[in-house]
Amino acid sequence: MYKKIILFAYAAAAAAMLAACSTGEPATQENTSETVSAENAIMAEDAASDASGFVSVSEAVPDAILEIRYYSTYNFVGDRIDGYEEPCALITKEAADALKGASEDAKALGYRLKIYDAYRPQTAVNNFIEWAEDTDDTRMKDYFYPELDKSVLFEQGYIADKSGHSRGSTVDLTLFDMNTGKEVDMGGVFDYFGELSHPDYTEGLTEGQLDNRNTLRDIMLENGFNPLDTEWWHFTLDGEPYPDTYFDFPVNEDSLSAQ
Repeated sequence: MYKKIILFAYAAAAAAMLAACSTGEPATQENTSETVSAENAIMAEDAASDASGFVSVSEAVPDAILEIRYYSTYNFVGDRIDGYEEPCALITKEAADALKGASEDAKALGYRLKIYDAYRPQTAVNNFIEWAEDTDDTRMKDYFYPELDKSVLFEQGYIADKSGHSRGSTVDLTLFDMNTGKEVDMGGVFDYFGELSHPDYTEGLTEGQLDNRNTLRDIMLENGFNPLDTEWWHFTLDGEPYPDTYFDFPVNEDSLSAQ
């Protein structure tokens, strides 16, 4: 009986030594967890670079007008934003289908959709964070945040370390009046940091400006997009396909063709 126990103990010890030799280190639970964490990190990085579920807004919604502000210097930073390599708009296939319906509804009312931003890479969000931390750079304050000190933009939520845009199903847009050949008057500019940008803000706004905001909101709601309570231009697809993935491939057409 004791001999069997001793033999079993020797066998168990030998198996443990073999496992240690094969890995070069003891096979502990901690080592296993580190391996799993590394594999998960690689998988997350691969997912963030996968543009196979995206399409070009220009291809999917050819009637949409593009004015990609973060490719230009006319934005709250004052420079072209990192990750915006072409003045194009990318979006998930599901959001593109819904946006196509919104475009048709807008056309029936005499408008076209004008897109300011759609998918936004995490690289661009990081650029925003770096800019927010540089409190000396206030070049665009008069245009986009005249009522606020730049130092409060992050703590008040105007700048964040993650953006719903990076999940690929959010779009910033307005309406373009085909009769006048101009954007409709929303009573405030895109990316203005302040209460004036809240969809339900009314102080000082005309009835026409409020009607324009409501028209855009109704069109987007009817086509499956949810509004944001702090930005009249911001809408996210209900049931977005990648709710937990923050993508980081660059904004250019090659990102789509590379898949």
